[in-house]
Amino acid sequence: MKILVCISKTPDTTSKIAFKDGNAKFDEAGVQWIINPYDEWYSLVRALEIQEKDNTVKIHLITVCLADCDPIIRKALALGGDEAIRVNADNTDSFYIASQIAAIAKSENYDLIFTGKETIDYNSSSIGAMVAELVDVPFVSLASKFELNGTVATIAREIEGGEEVCEVALPVVVSCQKGVAEQRIPNMRGIMAARTKPLKVVEPTATDALTTIASFEMPPAKAGVKLVDADNVAELVRLLHEEAKAI
Repeated sequence: MKILVCISKTPDTTSKIAFKDGNAKFDEAGVQWIINPYDEWYSLVRALEIQEKDNTVKIHLITVCLADCDPIIRKALALGGDEAIRVNADNTDSFYIASQIAAIAKSENYDLIFTGKETIDYNSSSIGAMVAELVDVPFVSLASKFELNGTVATIAREIEGGEEVCEVALPVVVSCQKGVAEQRIPNMRGIMAARTKPLKVVEPTATDALTTIASFEMPPAKAGVKLVDADNVAELVRLLHEEAKAI
């Protein structure tokens, strides 16, 4: 069995976010980059758990990025995985990225493709579905549990007021969220091994991006908190009605 795990880099949540070129581009100066947590903590770790039960399983990691992503993919390899593939491209369009991943997936015939449910920067949640469509296999999103019995996967998803359980035969694309696995930290052995694991760089396939970013905008600054005396119910009601528009 072969598993492909999609990896992306995102800014650390403590990074100061700024934009440049008339707010048309994200300013990367001074930004600390990390592996997207949904890719690292859930999809990659669940793949590793499957491999630990069956040592014939091969895990490949893939990212679509320029050379500055190499430390990120190496960190992912430190957690586990047999080799990595970096598509040498710089593009934020979801269809473009999915097309590059799908081109590799088609050529390698993976049985299982894992993605995180979303990236914590753009939050689009679209890559997994697009890859599944381009590869022509089923897609199950937002997996909170994933079990594999032979070539049949049982996947649980949280829904409004309960849980939905799906069964699907491989190959399949699955996006993972909290609950599907427990976070791991790379150990020294993994860090040392990652230095020598194969990292293959391939050029992108010819694909037209369908979207471009026109501009970024920071959210409005949070307003100050208004404290209302517990006995002044009338004032609280007035504020909720006239200012907060909550009632």
